[in-house]
Parts: sequence; structure tokens; C-alpha cells
Amino acid sequence: MMRGLATALGFLTRLPVPRVAVLPGTQAASLKWYPLVGLVLGVLLACAMGWLLRVFPVLPAAAIVLVVWVALTGALHLDGLGDSADAWIGGMGSRDRTLAIMKDPRSGPAGIVALVLLLLLKFAALATLADPWLLLLPPLLGRAAIVAWFLTTPYVRTGGLGDPLRGAPASGCRVALAASTGLALCFGMTGLIALAAAFVAGWLWRRAVIHRLGGFTGDTAGALVELVEAVTVVVLVVTL
Repeated sequence: MMRGLATALGFLTRLPVPRVAVLPGTQAASLKWYPLVGLVLGVLLACAMGWLLRVFPVLPAAAIVLVVWVALTGALHLDGLGDSADAWIGGMGSRDRTLAIMKDPRSGPAGIVALVLLLLLKFAALATLADPWLLLLPPLLGRAAIVAWFLTTPYVRTGGLGDPLRGAPASGCRVALAASTGLALCFGMTGLIALAAAFVAGWLWRRAVIHRLGGFTGDTAGALVELVEAVTVVVLVVTL
């Protein structure tokens, strides 16, 4: 159990965690811990926001929290978003071309614009979010969305970062999704709206990747996290 959690923390964050031996099945077993990793990130962000608002005006506080948000994840999912944006436009509807562009480490204008716009959305939402503890929800739901995709959607790139996660125990993943849903509902109607927003964002992006690729890749999963986080945090501002 602890090996799976440590593996999830080590992969999804830059938090210092003990090194563990990656045994056969360890990475697959780590998938069910992804929502908990999101919750940990959310707690850290909420605490940072609450403290910074006592020291700085709201705009600098929001900017610092956004920097912390990116630093905690090592921009892992932002990289997936940028690669997906470049591939979606440059791929011109071709599955093979889209997959080839995703493997290119260079960033094109579409990817850069997508990253700037998404970070701008997050910053604006952070600057107007009424309750810092609502920051528990976007990272939690973003990583729960990855679990949902692995349960429902084919992974199409052999040897990709997500390939070892295939075959993760479905029962543990379902428990993780149920726990994520229950925690979100603890926020009442606000949590329910956040859940609905995360579901719609994840469903629309899943529909797009199924149509273009027949399944998803590690980059599109990273884009999923960023899209769900951004949509959720913006909706949280609108509902309050």
C-alpha cells in the first residue's frame, strides 16, 4: 500500500518522498492513490493561499499560489497540455500525425498560447476565490479524472508514461472515485457543481481524443488534469 502511494506521489509531484523499488505492478497499483495525491496538493495550496492572504494583497498572493501549484507538480500536466494543443492543431485530423507531433519535445505556438491562456484563467480564479479551502477540489477532481479514464478509455501509446498503469485493479480505482465523489459532496451544492463541471470537461475531452486517436495518451491525460482543474476552479468562483 505504501509503495503504491509513494510511487504516485513521486510521479505526480515534486514532494520529497522515500524512494521505493518499482516492482512489477507497483505503478499500476499506484493509480488508485492519484485522487489522494490531488487532495494533498489541494491542502497545500489552500494552506498557502490562506497564509499568503494575511501577508500580501490578493493579486500577489494568487500569483505566488499559482507558482507553487506549478512547482509542486513540476509542470508535468502543463507539458501534456502544451503537447496536446500543438498536436491537435498541427495534426490536421490525422491520428498518426497527431501522435507524432505529441512525441516532439519542441513547443509550438498553439501549445504556448494554450498554456498562457490556462494559467491566466487559473490566476484570475485564484484572485477571486472566496474560500481558500475550495482549492481542495480542483487537484482532487483532476487526478480522479485520470482514474476514470483508465477505467473507461483505451490507452493507445505502447511504451508511453501511462502504459504501466494499464491493468490497475479496478476495485481499488472505483473506491478511490467513490471517495473523491463523497469528499466533493461534503462541500454541499458547491461540491456538486464542481463535480458536474469536472465530469463535463472530462467527458468532452474524452470524446475528442476517442474521435481523433481511438483512445488517450499520457499527454492527453496531462491535458485532462489541467482542463478539469481550470474548469473547476473557474466554476467555483462563479457559484459563490
